Amino acid sequence: MSIQKPFAITLDKNTSLANHTGSWRSKRPVYVDRLPPCNATCPAGENIQNWLFHAESGNYEAAWRSLTENNPLPAIMGRVCYHPCEGACNRGQLDEAVGINAVERFLGDEALKQGWAFAKPAAESGKRVLVVGSGPAGLSAAYHLRRMGHGVTIVEAETAAGGMMRYGIPRYRLPRRVLDAEVQRIVDMGVELRLDTRVDDVLAMQAAEGFDAVFLGIGAGIAKRAYIPAGDASHITDAVSVLHEVEDHPPLLGRKVVIYGGGNTAIDVARTAKRLGAEESIIVYRRTRDKMPAHDFEVKEALEEGVKMKWLSTITEADAGSITIEKMALDDKGFPQPTGEFETLAADSVVLALGQNVEQTLLEHMPGLELKWDSVQTDAVMMTSVAGVFAGGDMVAGGERTVTVSIGHGKKAARAIDAWMRGECYQPAPKHEPATFERLNTWYYADAEKTVRPVLDIIRRQSTFDEVVGGLDEGNAMYEARRCLSCGNCFECDNCYGVCPDSAVIKLGAGKRFAFNYDYCKGCGLCVEECPCGAIAVELEEK
Repeated sequence: MSIQKPFAITLDKNTSLANHTGSWRSKRPVYVDRLPPCNATCPAGENIQNWLFHAESGNYEAAWRSLTENNPLPAIMGRVCYHPCEGACNRGQLDEAVGINAVERFLGDEALKQGWAFAKPAAESGKRVLVVGSGPAGLSAAYHLRRMGHGVTIVEAETAAGGMMRYGIPRYRLPRRVLDAEVQRIVDMGVELRLDTRVDDVLAMQAAEGFDAVFLGIGAGIAKRAYIPAGDASHITDAVSVLHEVEDHPPLLGRKVVIYGGGNTAIDVARTAKRLGAEESIIVYRRTRDKMPAHDFEVKEALEEGVKMKWLSTITEADAGSITIEKMALDDKGFPQPTGEFETLAADSVVLALGQNVEQTLLEHMPGLELKWDSVQTDAVMMTSVAGVFAGGDMVAGGERTVTVSIGHGKKAARAIDAWMRGECYQPAPKHEPATFERLNTWYYADAEKTVRPVLDIIRRQSTFDEVVGGLDEGNAMYEARRCLSCGNCFECDNCYGVCPDSAVIKLGAGKRFAFNYDYCKGCGLCVEECPCGAIAVELEEK
């Protein structure tokens, strides 16, 4: 906030305000906006603190609209995001992090229930953008480009939209009614969606239909393979194929299923196998649990559902009806080494969950496109080495392959595409200084335990694809939002107003925060010391 000019106030000569004590000051307080850690770590770039503020006030539509300024898929994200924001939350150093993901899901579900829609652009730009892929990156890019008034066409090779959200995330984590509804809301803005449309030469399509720019958002849908000696390889398949087939025609995996791998996809397949009727679903992983790339809460849920784990093991051979595994041991550097000890396990099918690659066919028809392994190289604003062709999501080098990261890529690319079509270069706004835990006065905040989301009972989890983790009701969602500390940003608690010994803090009205009357502020710094959220800083007085 800029320095305030003196206020015209009629003062009683007998009050302390009659003396312009501010003239004694060598330093002065200023109101600041610091970057809260939740906002700083969100890959989608959400203004989390802002929409939590609206949510705790009970203004859910305002909260949802603030949230969707950056992320158009809150009901999806509230289910599948691994919420790094909560890992960074300052409240976690007091008791437990704010349940940001749970509140996001509540707002997303509330929007679907109330039928809230995105506004169509006020004016058309006349520019057209081709988006290849309807996964999270493509949907995000299309949404943000459409908000800017550009014409957007999404082409999708599958018969339904959603990309790996549909064909890689099981229904027990992401119900298809939620996915379909959030995709449709983007389409209703005027985005054209062409399903069952495979594109092999994107530049030819761009030229034929007159698109001004292109965004590539192809997911990593090709499974990595590993050589396993097999007398009969017919019962060896991959995780991507299994999860894709489950969507339409559930595969016959048999009574005993072995999954080879340790990532989240391996966990998804193991839990899916149990739901398809497998008596035994066993994950074979060559390292220990603490080295497993799968998220711990997913491992915990899998174990609850009866999935078994063979740690420090690797598959050496697969025969009809069985596999041979070799036990491993960690060396002094933590790497697994073979021990020469073997074990045979019954297995009707073996599912390889060793990671995914991006399909290269589309990229082969783009001369000059820079690649690194199976990833596309982009610059700081998501543009590839081919002018006017941008990319994001799983196919871009570096970063995690998650829905949240992909949504962030789509937003950033959309802003860069908009600037590029106007002959400019997108420049992200500078970030504020961080709101660290040390800047908070935590005594101000009451103890409040985190709300636990409801979970489906174990029996139904093992036999149905019903959603496992439930959502919060309105009361719990509001409570959880109110646990936010508002790190680094004034929430009008009146603390500075109450502690100022010189009555130099001026209330500007609800929602307008405060100002300092520097005629009377002595620069004692009491307001800085007692601000709960660290929203006041001290600067030296200019003489």
